[in-house]
Amino acid sequence: MKGLAALYGAQFKTTIAGQLQYRMALVIWMLGLVLSPVIYLAVWAAVARSQGGEVDGFTAGDFAAYFLVTMVVNHATFSWIAWEFEYRVRQGTLSPLLLRPVHPIHRDIAENLSFKALTMAVVVPATALLALAFRPSFAPVPWAIVAFVPALALAMALRFATDWTLALGAFWLTRVEALNRLYFVAVLFLSGQAAPLALLPPPARLLANLLPFRWFIAFPVDLLLGRLTPNEALIGFGAQLGWLAGAAALLRFVWARGIRRYGAVGA
Repeated sequence: MKGLAALYGAQFKTTIAGQLQYRMALVIWMLGLVLSPVIYLAVWAAVARSQGGEVDGFTAGDFAAYFLVTMVVNHATFSWIAWEFEYRVRQGTLSPLLLRPVHPIHRDIAENLSFKALTMAVVVPATALLALAFRPSFAPVPWAIVAFVPALALAMALRFATDWTLALGAFWLTRVEALNRLYFVAVLFLSGQAAPLALLPPPARLLANLLPFRWFIAFPVDLLLGRLTPNEALIGFGAQLGWLAGAAALLRFVWARGIRRYGAVGA
């Protein structure tokens, strides 16, 4: 445990120092993070106003609250490992990571958390400024605010484990960009990023409920906004824990077989 704590601390310092060297790239990335939900917000708010003030119970203020919270949750849960892992396998940069006394996933977890700790200092004030501009309808109940914290933590763990498992496809595929793009399109629409899941057609809603993507973003967002009952929240926690256990088991299974293939190629 002491060794992992030291690793996480060292990686935190390294990530912060590295990101501060690429300030312009960081600024561009942050602009993209903010602009995407603002565009969705503006479009859906315009649709609500054009239809008499609401769309299936969502007013312009409801859309503002939804997409602002979604922006924060998406930032807290995202990872880039699915894109980076392919490079590690093709270029062989994974090899030195395998020589370390800890699993490579710990380095990625530490780097991911460090980056988010740095950028949240911008995301939170940006969200506050956008709230002043768009006037969201935000009135969560106290129990939902408390429940949101573990829901967000489980969403972060679930999405990271799922992304890391997907990234291991690089052991078998020379190029995984097409697979990654398909995955991120599915996450975009079935996690609630592009629109609240309640507004999707019934088949899409059913698919979202059957796949883990809803529990990445839509569940913690709806929970914080007070759109779920306590029973629905408990069902959501159960789904998050179940999917997380499955993702962790699949990750171990795929890693054990993938790393043997990687070693055979490098021999």
